[in-house]
Amino acid sequence: MVSATKTIAAVPKKRVSWAIEINMKRQTRDLLLLRKDDVQDDKSIEMEVAMLNNLLQAVETTAALCIAYELIDLNRFKILHDAHAISRVLKPNGLKPFQFLVNRN
Repeated sequence: MVSATKTIAAVPKKRVSWAIEINMKRQTRDLLLLRKDDVQDDKSIEMEVAMLNNLLQAVETTAALCIAYELIDLNRFKILHDAHAISRVLKPNGLKPFQFLVNRN
């Protein structure tokens, strides 16, 4: 007698997020560092570049971008400050005609 067992695997649905995925790996950048020091110490320059990279990684996030911009939608005559709407517009082909991203500064 052969017994047949059936295995059912439950796979949770993947949540779709409108936020842009940011690669959190260390990025190597080309930075121009201007200093007034007469002595060029390589260790202090490397430390300063590392601190600048940490600062830029904290600032260059989707949340910070959504705080700094607002969406002016002339189709609906609205100004949107919503992070969800701004992150949706940042995707490719997300910006419709007569919608403008404006920096709040």
